[in-house]
Amino acid sequence: MSGSQRIHDLPEHDRPRERLLRLGAESLTNAELLALFINTGMQGENAIQVADRLLRETKTLRNLSRMGGKELAKVRGLGPAKAAHIAAAFELGRRASVEEVLEEKLDEPEKVYRYLGQDMARQGYETLRILVLNTRMGLEHDEMVFQGTVNESPAHPREIMRIAAVHRAHSFILAHNHPSGDPSPSEMDRRFTQRIRQCAEIMQIQFADHVIIGAPRQGSQPWFSFRAAGLL
Repeated sequence: MSGSQRIHDLPEHDRPRERLLRLGAESLTNAELLALFINTGMQGENAIQVADRLLRETKTLRNLSRMGGKELAKVRGLGPAKAAHIAAAFELGRRASVEEVLEEKLDEPEKVYRYLGQDMARQGYETLRILVLNTRMGLEHDEMVFQGTVNESPAHPREIMRIAAVHRAHSFILAHNHPSGDPSPSEMDRRFTQRIRQCAEIMQIQFADHVIIGAPRQGSQPWFSFRAAGLL
């Protein structure tokens, strides 16, 4: 597409919306899909060019999905309305992914990541969540236990076990994020996990897993599971 040619000036069969309806969403590039939410361009750039620039600036769709509406609204060529459309699209995608996971048992760390990963990975500080499970490993309750600093998420075992007991947990999973993107456990993570394990044994509640959420990296999992690593 040359210069700042308007999408409306393209042959109808080449326009993103018409191609999506004719061939399916999978036939469009990321920039073309994003352009459908941007809808109109600006002086010197049509919607596809604005979308392409935004994708180049953010480098990945995951990085783009982490931007909130207010941050997106500051991007040249967007503004509040277009930013809201983009943020809403990513949020719907996240909720659809969560719905799919909640129809299954939360019996694998990969499922925990699919449920929490997108939400926790975009936080710039550590957060700790407890997932209370029933006898079928289905989710009964999800609660934020603590929001910490960039480097730590301190939480007292007493509060974690209180939540598990109040909601009559058969078992529970802890999950926290590493803002660095590296899910490898620190020595503090290891000691904390063992303290929770000891408390859970005393209360006779199964501590199913502790999952650390990181960021996707080529050749490695974006999560770490204490259970899968044989440390729990």
